[in-house]
Amino acid sequence: MKIAIAADHGGYTLKEEIKKVILDLGHEVEDFGCECLDSVDYPDYALPVAEKVAQGQFDRGILICGTGIGMSIAANKVKGIRCALVHDLFSAKATRQHNDSNVLAMGGRIIGPGVATEIVKIWLTTEFEGGRHENRVKKITDIEGRY
Repeated sequence: MKIAIAADHGGYTLKEEIKKVILDLGHEVEDFGCECLDSVDYPDYALPVAEKVAQGQFDRGILICGTGIGMSIAANKVKGIRCALVHDLFSAKATRQHNDSNVLAMGGRIIGPGVATEIVKIWLTTEFEGGRHENRVKKITDIEGRY
């Protein structure tokens, strides 16, 4: 899979760790920034990742800020994005199985690299179940199309 990744200053350190995990799993990764711990604005980094995933240039995206909240809000403004804010293993699996999430958001100040690594592994290896969940995802897409 091709994975787009980005972070603001609050997620920079965790982003660097997660890039290694993605490569170790045999996936491609492209880093959309940021490249330091200096204060930056998370929407500037969430938008290019969300756009590239929505356009089909990347299979999935991963966004990291201090809490993951800002990144997830910004990414979900892009049509076609289902960004899930995840800080536990159960949610990582459920959001792929039930919601077909295509972008993962995490908080670099909320979870450590060990939990984040496991979340990413689960999220990248779990498939969408379809079935009854497919109708629910379609309803989300229909709502999105109205606005």
